[in-house]
Amino acid sequence: MTAPDRGSRTQSPSGGSRAPSGGSLDSARVDLPPPQAPRTPELPEKPGIEGLEQKWSERWEHDGTYQFDRQSQRARVYAIDTPPPTVSGELHMGHAFSYTHPDTVARFQRMRGYSVFYPMGWDDNGLPTERRVQQYFGVRCDPGLSHDPGFETPGRRSDKQKNDALVSVSRPDFVTLCHTLTAEDEQVFEGVWRRLGLSVDWSLLYSTISDRARRTSQKGFLQLLDKGHAYSHEAPTLWDVDFQTAVSQAELEDKEIPGAYHRIRFAKVGASDGGGADGGDQQAV
Repeated sequence: MTAPDRGSRTQSPSGGSRAPSGGSLDSARVDLPPPQAPRTPELPEKPGIEGLEQKWSERWEHDGTYQFDRQSQRARVYAIDTPPPTVSGELHMGHAFSYTHPDTVARFQRMRGYSVFYPMGWDDNGLPTERRVQQYFGVRCDPGLSHDPGFETPGRRSDKQKNDALVSVSRPDFVTLCHTLTAEDEQVFEGVWRRLGLSVDWSLLYSTISDRARRTSQKGFLQLLDKGHAYSHEAPTLWDVDFQTAVSQAELEDKEIPGAYHRIRFAKVGASDGGGADGGDQQAV
């Protein structure tokens, strides 16, 4: 068997040809295009970010990036009990600043491999909602009135009408207005939180006036009552003379108004009029 000549090609088992291992490499050389000068990237004068928030928000929602895995073992679940914000119709920097704190914790725990239970809800129950409906529509609840079958949702009252007398409506009609306005406010709140990029699982969204939330609250109260932790007791309280109900300290707004300080001197029964500079038996309060 003779060795192949230098520069010749041999047949491969697959039928193709290849250059011999001992031959010249010139015959297998591939001509590459000449190198080009590096291109200078063209940047716009004013970079645009329009559409980025919506693009990535939809992407995260589609991919289920923040979705809670209900099949996870309890030991691998990190739950965040988020206090639901009150749907008051307005959000401010304090809301955004406070809710970024738990969101940072949620992202950190996901990076550690935990399945994070991070829901969002709306506290749309209680006096703040009633007060907002009253100021928004210019109405007030009168339990003594009957439901009006022809009742229609009034429009928002203007600034010029804020000093006008409130229109009395029945309790069922007032509750209807509460549901209507809170539904609109909730959409505004959710839009702001989504733009902020909170990594909550929006499939777990809840509200405190939903049937499920009310059943849960009532069941919890009955359990506390059975254990003796809930009781009725007479004690000083804060009273709203408008809504005729007790209020908490958190629902108060402190306002400074001009006033006067008075010293009133009370005399004890049977005490003499004299007694020195302090009035003897008299007491000042």
